[in-house]
Amino acid sequence: MTPSVTDAPAPPADAHTSRQNRNLEMQLMPEALARVHMQQRLYEAEHERRALRLLSARRLQRRAERVSLRARRALALAVMQ
Repeated sequence: MTPSVTDAPAPPADAHTSRQNRNLEMQLMPEALARVHMQQRLYEAEHERRALRLLSARRLQRRAERVSLRARRALALAVMQ
């Protein structure tokens, strides 16, 4: 009796599962890459917002210091007169 195609040994179950997992990983890879890309863009945007807030705070501080200095000068002039 000759072996038929149906009598061929089946691949081990773990090999089949491994192949399915690999295929699933390959299918999900673009989604994972897109997720990482979006996380990186969000991080960069937050970093840029913080830098802009810091610049704005420094600008406001310098302006307040100039106003304070002007007020001191005006007070000194008023006291001397």
